[in-house]
Amino acid sequence: MVEGSRAPVALVTGSARGLGLGVARALAQRGDRVHVVWRSSASSAERLEREFPGRVHRADLEDSTEVGRLVQEVLRQDGRIDHVVHAVGEYVSGPLSEASSHDLRRMLASNTETAFVLFEHVRAALRESRGRAVFFGCSGLAGFRARKTTAVYAAAKSALFVLVRSWALEEAPHGVTVNLLSPGHVPHEDAHPDTLDPERLAAIPAGRPGRPEDIAGAVAWLCSPEAAYTTGIDLAVTGGWML
Repeated sequence: MVEGSRAPVALVTGSARGLGLGVARALAQRGDRVHVVWRSSASSAERLEREFPGRVHRADLEDSTEVGRLVQEVLRQDGRIDHVVHAVGEYVSGPLSEASSHDLRRMLASNTETAFVLFEHVRAALRESRGRAVFFGCSGLAGFRARKTTAVYAAAKSALFVLVRSWALEEAPHGVTVNLLSPGHVPHEDAHPDTLDPERLAAIPAGRPGRPEDIAGAVAWLCSPEAAYTTGIDLAVTGGWML
C-alpha cells in the first residue's frame, strides 16, 4: 500500500453502486486515492462520503461541461490522475425486431458517447502520469457474434471497443494503456434480471457465476505496473461464457 500524496489517484465513474462501486472499494483498499462519481443515486451520496471522504462527485457524464468540471476538480484536489475506470453504461434487453431507434440512441449515448467525452477530458492528465484507462464492455465482443436479445446493447459496446483499440494505438507512444474489460454474468444487488437467469448461470463453463471481486481484481491488475505492456485488449472475465 502506498501512503499519502504518493498514492495513485483513481477516478472511477459509475461507482455509486454495483460493479463500479466494487472496483472503487478494491482500489481504495490497496491504497489508491479513489474519486467516485454518482449521477442519480442521491441516496448513496452520504454513504459514499463516509467511505471516500472528500472524493465524492456528482456529474452527468453525458454532459461534456460537467465531465470537464469533474476532471478539473480531481486534478485540483490531488494534482494528477493515474487511473480512469469507466463503469457507466445502461442496458436494454429484447429482440432486435422489438427495439426502437430510441433504444439505439440511448445505448450509444450511455455506453459509447460518455466514454468518448470522458477520455477526451482526461487524456492530457493520463499522458502526464503515463496512466491507465479501463472501460467496461460485454462478453463476446471479440467475435462480433449475432445476438438474440442484446443486439442494441452489444452494438454500442462494439463501437466502444473500436474506440478503445484506437485510443490504445494513439496513446501507446505516451505510455498510456487503454483496455476494455468485459464482465460475464455477475449477480449482485443492482444486476439486471438477465444476469440472474438460472439457465444462463448453469451454462457457464467455470461452473459458477462471476463475483464482484473477480471484476475488481481484473481491473486492479489492468491498473497496475504489471500491466504496463498490455493495451488495446478486451479482457473477458466471464468464466468461459460464450467460448
